[in-house]
Amino acid sequence: MTVKGKVFKYGDNVDTDVIIPARYLNASSPEHLKQHCMEDLDATFKDRVCDGDIIVAGNNFGCGSSREHAPLAIKASGIKLVIAKSFARIFYRNSLNTGLYITENAAIADETRDGDILEADLTQGIIKNLTLGTSYVIPRQSEFVQKLIENGGLVALSEKGLL
Repeated sequence: MTVKGKVFKYGDNVDTDVIIPARYLNASSPEHLKQHCMEDLDATFKDRVCDGDIIVAGNNFGCGSSREHAPLAIKASGIKLVIAKSFARIFYRNSLNTGLYITENAAIADETRDGDILEADLTQGIIKNLTLGTSYVIPRQSEFVQKLIENGGLVALSEKGLL
């Protein structure tokens, strides 16, 4: 799986209530969620994000409540990959369950700037910052996790009878 997109750079402790504010949890359709994704942190996010873009963040991304709406909102907005120094444990699990590809890499988080263009070969475990001309090696996900993400998450994989 290859992803190429513009970076949206955020700092540490981006919590789930900033990713998708609780006031918008009255509906769970992807269309509804993407309209409000990141709006309390970055009011222009929904107007600037394009399919294939990438979030890069600091430590403890996805902390806060355990709502699955957070990775669903990110995924619905068109983000294909989230790279952070670290993830909150429940967000990490919810991302896999909903089919959002995430990976931890401190060097990418430190060196990448907002607006840089990244190209990620997730099968090979290589991410290139095309703006800066740098390359990084990331851990490759297991075949099962790759299959999980490519099929839209745990529930989708189960519904397709692939478990």
